[in-house]
Amino acid sequence: MERYSRIAIILHWTIAALLAFQISLGWGLEEAGARGFAAFQLHKSIGISILVLTLARIAVRYWKPRPAPMEGGLTGALAKAVHLGLYVFMLGGPLTGWALVSTAKVTVPTLIFGTIPLPHLPLPHGVHEAAENAHGLIAWIGIALFLLHVAGALRHHVLMRDGLIYRMVPARSLGMMLALIAAIPAGLFLGKAILPKGVAASAPAAVADNAAEAVDMAEANASDAAAGNIVEAVADNAAQAAEEAPAGPPPVWTVQPGGKIGFSVTNDSDTIAGGFSRWTADIVMDPDHPETASISVDIDLASASVGDPTQTSMLAGDEFFGVAAHPRAKFVAKGAEKTGANSYRAKGTLTLKGVSKPQAIRFTLSGTGLKRKVEGTGTIARAAFGVGNGDSSGGLAPNVSLTFAFDAAGKLP
Repeated sequence: MERYSRIAIILHWTIAALLAFQISLGWGLEEAGARGFAAFQLHKSIGISILVLTLARIAVRYWKPRPAPMEGGLTGALAKAVHLGLYVFMLGGPLTGWALVSTAKVTVPTLIFGTIPLPHLPLPHGVHEAAENAHGLIAWIGIALFLLHVAGALRHHVLMRDGLIYRMVPARSLGMMLALIAAIPAGLFLGKAILPKGVAASAPAAVADNAAEAVDMAEANASDAAAGNIVEAVADNAAQAAEEAPAGPPPVWTVQPGGKIGFSVTNDSDTIAGGFSRWTADIVMDPDHPETASISVDIDLASASVGDPTQTSMLAGDEFFGVAAHPRAKFVAKGAEKTGANSYRAKGTLTLKGVSKPQAIRFTLSGTGLKRKVEGTGTIARAAFGVGNGDSSGGLAPNVSLTFAFDAAGKLP
């Protein structure tokens, strides 16, 4: 039996498996919401891959000779129409998807498999709705054509017993044929399998930490009456500290290499976590007299990363950190208070995106003398600083959790 060329066979089954995967994945993306960001990025990458492979398949179709049609008449014409429709589907689906993301209100960069940047098409935003409707319609038409194509192949191979499917198999092998056919349900399964699932509930310890941080947030946003009580309490603490003032100046601490500042925020039922790779800290503090503390932390916002190249690139934009206008964030605190044997709390001011607001952090010290390990947490109300102020931030929780850990070496002035 005359067969298609080896390269045509490879392209046929590869595209078929990717289409099955794409249909299964795309079916659940709308329900996934913001949790499906990574899956949506993969959906775009697979779509462009199908577009490229289809163009290659068209080139091979005219480059390599094809087997003669096995049927003529009405059924032959119908088969040709289905084939033509499938090519329109394989080209139109990715192109309308590309147009859709290029005209969206929220500009999300596309990196093919997280590596190759895909430029947006130069289309006006006004065509977004048309592109979205066309993408959905083509998907439904494509599914129908896909099923018709499969039904036609089975009709020939099973009912007419003419071995049609073997024309698209490298050798007349039942095992090889079944393995290639199995790629289609495998694609359907994998597309569904990678859709995001709900995350587990937080552990009691995490709930306790969040409750402690909520106290700090409540204090930072308290009413005038509560603020008066806090001022009074601070004044009492200051008077007590004056009675127990240290004999000499406090040590100056140098942050050692390897320290980390991380952040995380809930996105629907998922969690986005990342950190900053460039930051500095100036710390003066006597652990036995925390009221002597002077803390200043400077963070390069352009160094923020969440692991995913596309989401990381979005952080620099105006919707999040606005790095172009406000490249750095700064936390400054004068004085701290002891909350436990080795635990402290410092209240200061955080400046982010040109906005300065009260901010509290909690931290612990371990070690002795002039060698200490510092670990701490904080909770930042992102809306107060205009972080996450666009349409793509609708699923983000209002508070961002901050963590930090580093070793510090002290030196007496």
